[in-house]
Amino acid sequence: MAMFQEPQLILFSDDVTRVTRFYRKLGFTETFRVPTEGTPIHVDLALDGYKIGFSSVDSTRDDHGLDPVTDGQHIAVILWTDDTAAAYKHVVGLGAPALKGPHVWLDRLLIAWVADPDGNPIQIVQPLDR
Repeated sequence: MAMFQEPQLILFSDDVTRVTRFYRKLGFTETFRVPTEGTPIHVDLALDGYKIGFSSVDSTRDDHGLDPVTDGQHIAVILWTDDTAAAYKHVVGLGAPALKGPHVWLDRLLIAWVADPDGNPIQIVQPLDR
C-alpha cells in the first residue's frame, strides 16, 4: 500500500468565497468546506479527478502558524481542453483577466493564459494532434 494517496494543491487566498465561486463557474464541484455555514476559511474543489483547495490567509496564519503569501505567480493551474480558443473566450467572458491569447507552443500544443481572481495564472491547453 502506498504511503500517500489523493494528492491535491492548496492555494492561499484573501477571499476564499470569491475564488471558489470562480472555479465553480469553470465546472469544479465543491467537495469540502469549513465552516459549512457562513464565510469559509477553507474549500476543496474537484474536476475530473483533479483536486484543488483554497485556504484563507488569516486562517493559515492563525490556525497553523504559517506565513502564506498571496502575491506573485507561485503556481499555475493547468486546464486541458479540446478547444483552447473557445475555452479562453469563455473564461475571459466570466471576467478572468486575459494574460496571453491562444498560441502554438512546441508545434503540438495550443495554449492560452488567463488569471484567476487571486492573480494565479491558469494555462488552458489543447493538444494539436487530436
